[in-house]
Amino acid sequence: MSDQPMQRALPELNKPAPDFAAPTTHGAVKLSDYKGKWLVLFSHPADFTPVCTTEFVAFAEAKPEFDRLNCELLGLSIDSHYAHIAWMRNIQEKFGVEIPFPIIADLSMDVAKAYGMIQPGASDTSAVRATFIIDPEGILRAMVYYPMTNGRSVAEFVRLVEALQTSDANKVATPEAWQPGDKVIVPPPATAELAKARAGEGYDYVDWYFSKRAL
Repeated sequence: MSDQPMQRALPELNKPAPDFAAPTTHGAVKLSDYKGKWLVLFSHPADFTPVCTTEFVAFAEAKPEFDRLNCELLGLSIDSHYAHIAWMRNIQEKFGVEIPFPIIADLSMDVAKAYGMIQPGASDTSAVRATFIIDPEGILRAMVYYPMTNGRSVAEFVRLVEALQTSDANKVATPEAWQPGDKVIVPPPATAELAKARAGEGYDYVDWYFSKRAL
């Protein structure tokens, strides 16, 4: 029998996001509280650290963009809610930015472990910079992991939520660096007959498998 510690499986895309109930700076929350809304759940290594501070300022400043997309924000670190509150107050005092979203106090590491936020190659006691996008039905649609040393681009998560919503609403894909107003990718035809007809269907046609259209 192996003496290696059992590794918890990572959550899977397009499957139900791991359920949770946890204390936050806004009181107790659970995943089901966000049903009917999109959710960006993101972890950070620790309060009162410089890279994390820049990220929280950016998430706070982008909140109106997430609100426009019917998307809530929920932070997490393996700190107490007292530490979170003190850090939030410090950010408001030193940077002039109010943190308007809740932060999970995950001292038990239950949520961090369920979402694979603990990466032993980086730390056994701190969550890495992990970000999860969960849709209104509680399905995990995207997840991104960053190392301790490098901050995320919050604008990318605004873009990604909007891209996911666009794909869902229009049954299309979006190309690299897609922005609202750009053309989208039409799903390629599934049969040889349809592939032959694709050139005459009025799309921005490059080849049978690659066509774009405006929305």
